[in-house]
Amino acid sequence: MTLSQQLWQANQTLAQACLAHPFVQGIATGTLPKNRFAYYVGQDAFFLEAFAKAYSLAGVRSPNWESFQIFHNLAGGVLQELKLHQSYAAKWEVNLLNVSPSPATRRYTDFLLATAWNNPAGLTAVAMAPCMRLYAFLGQELAKNGIPKHQYSDWICTYSSPEFLPLATELETLVDRYVETKEIAEPIYHYAMLCEYEFFQSAWSFPEKN
Repeated sequence: MTLSQQLWQANQTLAQACLAHPFVQGIATGTLPKNRFAYYVGQDAFFLEAFAKAYSLAGVRSPNWESFQIFHNLAGGVLQELKLHQSYAAKWEVNLLNVSPSPATRRYTDFLLATAWNNPAGLTAVAMAPCMRLYAFLGQELAKNGIPKHQYSDWICTYSSPEFLPLATELETLVDRYVETKEIAEPIYHYAMLCEYEFFQSAWSFPEKN
């Protein structure tokens, strides 16, 4: 079992907690209150901007040209994801230029950028891998019985798509290739998974309005 597989397996409790979270299940059934999803869209766009910056910083710190190209390609994938959020924002009337990050969002982005500024590229990949693997997992689980037809179908379609999973796998190859010990990776990976759960919890806790 590779290092990235070991880290993912060690955090299955959190992965399953995210899948069972009422926010994610609300997306699955299409019953999530619209204002909570709109709030999530803004927070996630703020997060993805930091995610793209972390990829770029990791690219600068890459040990070779091959890994630089991979980080650059992955950053491009985030830019495509942000375009999806722009379409969401127009649909849900979210001003992406005026997003105030929640404490959960700020903790996550500060963690990612601090990791990218202060560590080798491999450890930045460790901090970022949980997001990619978790969303691929959630997308595939929610699409097991086919893509449902409701207002959040695009979200499920995006993260269950054949194009998304290879991005997660590509990032994990950098973890496996450039991280020397499991011990140094474990707390970073686990904290990122905690941030993922808290991100969903923050969006779910956003006050519902009629």
